[in-house]
Amino acid sequence: LEYFPAIQSFMQETPVIALALEGEDAISRVRKILGPTDSNEAAPGTIRGDYGSKDQFSKMHNIRHASDSPESAAVELRRFFSESELFD
Repeated sequence: LEYFPAIQSFMQETPVIALALEGEDAISRVRKILGPTDSNEAAPGTIRGDYGSKDQFSKMHNIRHASDSPESAAVELRRFFSESELFD
């Protein structure tokens, strides 16, 4: 995976702000607000469309990440939060 070192470097450039959101259709709603992974394809008014990178790295430097499924969310929540940090 030649692109992995570049992704890792980018992800370590600035602090991370992590959110755990829950609600009806939370995953699809958040992904709609973010826009497509490639910021060049993201419409104005979406987070990636307004703030994402518009260069050749737009898929990698897309400014935000969101889980794509409940299964991914479960793994990612464990990566970023302890059980005591998550509230109902």
